[in-house]
Amino acid sequence: MKLIKLSPLIIIVLVCIFFFFSLNNDTTKLSSPLVGKEVPEFSVDRLFNNGKMTNKDLISDEPIVLNIWSSWCIPCRAEHDVLMVLSELYDVNIYGLNYKDNEVEAKKFIEGLGNPFKKIGVDTSGRSAIDLGVYGVPETFVIRNGIIMYKHIGPIHMNELDEKILPMIKGL
Repeated sequence: MKLIKLSPLIIIVLVCIFFFFSLNNDTTKLSSPLVGKEVPEFSVDRLFNNGKMTNKDLISDEPIVLNIWSSWCIPCRAEHDVLMVLSELYDVNIYGLNYKDNEVEAKKFIEGLGNPFKKIGVDTSGRSAIDLGVYGVPETFVIRNGIIMYKHIGPIHMNELDEKILPMIKGL
C-alpha cells in the first residue's frame, strides 16, 4: 500500500532525472557517419537564378561551408550574422540548402538579412538534407574536395566560429 502512495513521487523523480540528463546533452558533439565520406549525390533547384545546385558544386580544393537553414527557423536567424561575418571577413565559399521552406519567405529572409551564400539550393521535400544526415536546422558542414570533414549541429555562435569552424577551415 505504501508503494502505491509513493509511486507518483517515484515517477516524478525519474522524469526529473531524465530531463536533467537530456538537457545536459550537447547535440553539437553528435558524430556523423558521413564525416570522412563524399557528400551524397543531390540535385535541387536554386532559390535565386535558374538552374540547379548539386553535390558537384561542393567539390573544390578550397574548403566549402554548406549551411542547412530555413526562414521559419529562429536559431537560423540568430546564426545568420555569423555566416555573414564568415563570408565577408574570411572570404569562405558558403553554400546554402534551404530546408522545407516557403520560397517567398526564404527569399525575404535573404533579402532582409543579406546573402552570405555563393549558391542556395531549395530542398522542398527535405530528401537531400535527410541524405546528408541532417537532424534539424540549422546544421553546417565543412567540405573539401567533396568530402565532409566536419559537421556542426545547431546554430554557430561567434565563439564556435573562432574555436571550431575557422580552425577546421584553416587546417584543411
